[in-house]
Amino acid sequence: MTTRIIGIEGTAWAASAAVFEFDPDDFSDAAAPTVETDAYQPDSGGLHPREAAEHMSEAIPAVIETVLDGAEGPIDAVAFSRGPGLGPCLRTVGTAARALAGTLDVPLVGVNHMLAHLEIGRHGSGFDAPVCLNASGANAHLLGYHGGRYRVLGETMDTGVGNAIDKFTRHVGWSHPGGPKVEEAAKGGEYVDLPYVVKGMDFSFSGLMSAAKGAYDDGTPVEDVCFSLQETTFAMLTEVSERALSLTGADELVLGGGVGQNERLRGMLAAMCEERGAEFYAPDPRYLRDNAGMIAVLGGKMLAAGETIGIDESAIDPNYRPDEVPVTWHAEESVSVGAVDTAERQGAEAVVTVADDRVVKRRLPKAYRHPDLDARLRRERTVAEARLTSEARRHGVPTPVVYDVDVADATLTLSRVGDRDLAADLSPAHARAVGDHLATLHRAGVVHGDPTVRNVRIGTDRLFLIDFGLGYHSGHVEDHAMDCHVFGGSVRGTADDPGTVLSAFEAGYADAGDDAVLSRLREIEGRGRYQ
Repeated sequence: MTTRIIGIEGTAWAASAAVFEFDPDDFSDAAAPTVETDAYQPDSGGLHPREAAEHMSEAIPAVIETVLDGAEGPIDAVAFSRGPGLGPCLRTVGTAARALAGTLDVPLVGVNHMLAHLEIGRHGSGFDAPVCLNASGANAHLLGYHGGRYRVLGETMDTGVGNAIDKFTRHVGWSHPGGPKVEEAAKGGEYVDLPYVVKGMDFSFSGLMSAAKGAYDDGTPVEDVCFSLQETTFAMLTEVSERALSLTGADELVLGGGVGQNERLRGMLAAMCEERGAEFYAPDPRYLRDNAGMIAVLGGKMLAAGETIGIDESAIDPNYRPDEVPVTWHAEESVSVGAVDTAERQGAEAVVTVADDRVVKRRLPKAYRHPDLDARLRRERTVAEARLTSEARRHGVPTPVVYDVDVADATLTLSRVGDRDLAADLSPAHARAVGDHLATLHRAGVVHGDPTVRNVRIGTDRLFLIDFGLGYHSGHVEDHAMDCHVFGGSVRGTADDPGTVLSAFEAGYADAGDDAVLSRLREIEGRGRYQ
């Protein structure tokens, strides 16, 4: 049975409509949706919300009429982007969708724009349980499906990747969109050092962009800044993607979002996945940028699952988070597969070889990173891990003993600790002990940097913290709260009952730590990266 759904997209730039034909019982043979898009182009600078909304009001009726004229049969439902996005643009699309559904007397389907970016890739790839990287203008985050929802495994702590790049291009006087101009200029550039900020699977672009602007102002050739901007920004996104694969045990990665059109980013992700033995999929570029095809595809899957809404339930939400959406259109596959305990284990950064009572950990060269950047990170992280692992022990936190350090080869020899990862036995009691350990570290001015459920080992009578490679010294409440945020993200992404586990973790932290840290954690969690 053929079903047709029209999708309408209009969160910011793209006034777009598409018709998708599918069999509700078998999406595998569905043809690609037919898409019509009229994109807003500002005369100068970045996006102007009022002008974007005016463009949406004029363009949406025309793109809808075009795809309806080309439809090869009646329309069975109307899907539209409810958010996240610019309120005035979303209201225009919502009004158009309600009017069209009423005229055709068909159901409405309200779609989360960010999930649509991922679902068009999941649909095209046929993957069962991928980790998904969204790299778009206003957003940047990693999602993994678990327990009936897409869980946020990692996200930007300040601005979306596309917006970050646009801030640099506006600084140098280039018109919107900035991404393609950076990509073109980078072809003639050479590498210069820029800040690289990864905190577990979270990341930050603000310091990187400030440094890029400063380098340009100081006379560094713009092509060198653009080259280094790409190498650094996309290496960060690739690294956190690999960390998410390592955390969850997944072996499939899907890319979504307009920045995913960049050839260097796609190349880095493909190279990383090839090294790991994972599969990688990026949709055709026309389905990476904002488009109604992705709204129609996800809308079709939701329609087949019975996920329709009434007019009174169709309000738009400019801050609509992807992890708020109950996912009823997928079977219960999960990215969480528990712990891995073998003689040789590949993490996100290193291969760990276990022999008797010792562990040899070697940070591998990463082919996707620029050689200079790769050498710097491997060296700095090896040194940091050796020093902070030993320092944590001196402050009473159980960690491995460091027997040997070879900085040139980025290799550590440590004592073997525990018999399983925390991921294999994530109980409230164990989480409470992690909270106590992190609070003890923070009182001593040490930040772990990557305290995930993979980086805690469970022994007979105690828990050990391992892998301090992203660690550093800081007494700042924000840095301590980010440590807690990283742990929380890893729990939410993998645990069946994250609320109970995280309550125990915070109780353990409160017993030994600063109340201001947990207050700041609430602030971090509420900042919202999906606008």
